[in-house]
Amino acid sequence: MCKESDYHFEYTECDVLGSRWRVAVPNKADICTGLPDPVKGTQCTFSCSEGEYLNMQSQQCQKCAAGTYSLGTGVAFDEWDSLPSGFVTHGMNTNDRDVHTDCSNSTWTPKGDYVSSNTDECTATLSYAVSLKKPGTVSFEYFYPDGSIYFEFFVQNDQCQSTDSENRWMKISESNWSQYKVELSSGNNVLYWRTTAYSLQGSAVKPVMLRNIAISGVAYTSECFHCKPGTHSAKPGSARCTPCPAQTYSNKGATVCHQCEEDKYAEAGSGSCKPRPACTNSDYFYTHTPCDSEGKTQLMYKWNEPKICSETVEGAVKLPASGEKQTCPPCNPGFFVTNSSTCEPCDEGFYSNGTACTKCPVGTEPVVDFEYKWWNIMPNNMKTVFLCVMTAWEVAGEYVYTTPGDQDSDYLMLTLSVPGYRLPQSMATDSERSELSRITFVFETMCTADCKFYFLAGYNQWNNDVVEEWKGSNRKQSYSYLIQRNSSTSFTWTFQRTEDFNERKYSADVAKIYSIHITNVIGGVASQCRRCALSSAKAGSTCVPCPTGHYMVSGTGVCKSCPPNTFIKADHAVGEAACVQCGPNTERNKAHTACLSDCALDVQTTGGALLHYDFSPLANVTGFHSSPRFTNKGLRYFHRFNLGLCGKEGRVPATCVDNVTESGREVKGYVCQSTVVPSDIRSQSVVSSQPFLIGDSLIGVTTDTTLSSISSPKWMFPSASGLLDVIFYYNNCSEGTCDGCTFHFLWESQHACPLCTKNHYREIVSACIQGIQRTTYVWQQPLQCYGGESLPAQKVSACVTLDFWLKFGVSTGTIAAVLLISISCYFWKKTRKLQYKYSKLMMNSGDKECELPTADSCAIMEGEDAEDDIMYLTKKSFFTKKMKSFSRERTSDGFDSVPLKCASAGIKNDL
Repeated sequence: MCKESDYHFEYTECDVLGSRWRVAVPNKADICTGLPDPVKGTQCTFSCSEGEYLNMQSQQCQKCAAGTYSLGTGVAFDEWDSLPSGFVTHGMNTNDRDVHTDCSNSTWTPKGDYVSSNTDECTATLSYAVSLKKPGTVSFEYFYPDGSIYFEFFVQNDQCQSTDSENRWMKISESNWSQYKVELSSGNNVLYWRTTAYSLQGSAVKPVMLRNIAISGVAYTSECFHCKPGTHSAKPGSARCTPCPAQTYSNKGATVCHQCEEDKYAEAGSGSCKPRPACTNSDYFYTHTPCDSEGKTQLMYKWNEPKICSETVEGAVKLPASGEKQTCPPCNPGFFVTNSSTCEPCDEGFYSNGTACTKCPVGTEPVVDFEYKWWNIMPNNMKTVFLCVMTAWEVAGEYVYTTPGDQDSDYLMLTLSVPGYRLPQSMATDSERSELSRITFVFETMCTADCKFYFLAGYNQWNNDVVEEWKGSNRKQSYSYLIQRNSSTSFTWTFQRTEDFNERKYSADVAKIYSIHITNVIGGVASQCRRCALSSAKAGSTCVPCPTGHYMVSGTGVCKSCPPNTFIKADHAVGEAACVQCGPNTERNKAHTACLSDCALDVQTTGGALLHYDFSPLANVTGFHSSPRFTNKGLRYFHRFNLGLCGKEGRVPATCVDNVTESGREVKGYVCQSTVVPSDIRSQSVVSSQPFLIGDSLIGVTTDTTLSSISSPKWMFPSASGLLDVIFYYNNCSEGTCDGCTFHFLWESQHACPLCTKNHYREIVSACIQGIQRTTYVWQQPLQCYGGESLPAQKVSACVTLDFWLKFGVSTGTIAAVLLISISCYFWKKTRKLQYKYSKLMMNSGDKECELPTADSCAIMEGEDAEDDIMYLTKKSFFTKKMKSFSRERTSDGFDSVPLKCASAGIKNDL
């Protein structure tokens, strides 16, 4: 027959009416008979309260015994020596499917009291599936200190529907451990915790840590859980176990905590005690006591708390004796010494050098800030905190320094918080040309290991971004950071001795901060008063800013206009030094705060030609990225650049953003850079992080290769053409210093060519064809211009061809030659006839004067023409005038009868 130890009770699945049955299930098959009969069970909605469990024998809720606990309707997971049953973790590559990266070992790892995420570029997922009988909740604690990790939590139901993507993005921890709770629906729920790191700069990434996961809504629990070692529950009906304090321990299921022996120690929540090691120089630190009523301070040594070392063990060191009392240093500027030797801030309108407060003279205003250079006590707005070490930084008179800490890998943090910033009254209406605030500090690091020192800025101590990082030992130096937004109200200095988990092996490595100065702080104090311009000459008039484009003559309160084309420096420069000349081919803006370029430029070449440039088509913000880069794990990423080349008032600046962290930080200027990672996480095509400005102000535009100590060597971008490169020079002083890396960009574009003019084309005149002549314009080659003046249209004009004139000349010449030859022949023939007739007449005249010879024949001789004689003789020629007495009568034979008269002296023949 079955005994109670041979079986256990379970409930059947609920039916449609919400009912179920309690049945006995044997622990092993076929070992006994006579199991109890099934009985009607409790309703499916039945549940027990916290600290109770359901007794399946009686089906009644009973309180848990001391040393145990119960969540009633839920389950809890607070022991992480190994992954609890039901939890699954795996690693995968979601950044780039084309990169074959082994992510099988990139998983969540149990660490005893918590479970830790991965810190590489793979995606690690921790999941847990639970079936809820009624709506419930899931709660857990997490520590998420590093924005270099993307961390999300979401739930999928039995339809594989996830929670809203906006709610799954986890916030950066605002304290050591943050609480998170979300509602769950009844039915099947799968919980997912997922992380992906973006370790792009080679720096160590802090993992995400989870602990105390609790799930409610499972309707009942049939047993209570024993308290884990290091915790206890003294009363029955406990919903959770209480951790044991330091120097005590407890075993599993304990109801009380036990005190450790004198030569042993235990940290809070320990399950056992450990032997105390011998005290060393790393187990104590030095500090200065606050000033007493006599104005004295004293160097003191204190043991690190909690003290775990023993002074009685052989080889242990003793705590050094305190030093002699010394006169307290003065108070920090803006404070005064009270009768009790404490430091109090001066009232508004007063200033102090650290001793007594003095009212600002008429015509001046207080310079409100915080300046800490004496470290007798930690200022009220500064605190030092770490997850394990509560005193990470300690005051030491002239500086504040890092204490040994618990482990060398600890991050020792010092935080300064301010309420905000406000410009002085004389600058309140001229905020555009005045810097909002600036923080400057002097520091030093001395290291034998690979220590790192970070300076971070943000809107709280747990949500900030790294501004600057220093590695190894660094000499005493000053660093300045320009604050541009009122949201930057928290500043953190973090020191890590090494990334290796060593226990105080490099505790002598130290970081020191000598002074911290932050300007224009709301609620700050004044260390000095400065002259300001007054609203009128009347006594008691208020300070006003100088007009736009004016500076104050040092120490006079008189405003004077800056020279032409200069702007006012947004810093503490006074006098004419505040006016800065604009660079080549730039003009100051209306607010006199910067110099701008209208994207037009004229360049005189060595040959004397004037080239005109118009870069306005390139003025819009343009984005481009570097070639792909890869981390050690094969994560592919790019450097993304955004560039706004030029433009006048109202131009849209280049913007780079951070969409990884909750802060959504963005930077704006002429040139900026961010790091982007292709990703399909969180439905984002890319993840953009680490934005920073490369150029926030335009220095000048010129073809010179050097301007304002910035050089652009010709060998870096050799020119293939004879044209000089046009160079835009920018600088970035927003981070407090203009020193740093120099970025060189080459932008090749047709819009970067000179504008075309008449000198860039030539004309070609065609031959005259059929009375038409064409004039065509073509570009000079190689073409080195774009836009500007267009090619003129082809010209068509009427013309007379050479063939026409040739034909005309040949024809005319031929006709003239023929006519000339004809006339010559004609007169030659006539001359021959006349000579013949004359000769014949002379031969026949004989000796008779005044008588013509008789005709030999009355017939016309062969070859003669009677008509010719008629035509010739009938003309009124010179001969007819001389022969007045001629009687012209033509006879019937066709000849003229000419009577001849004789002169007195003889006959003169005019023929």
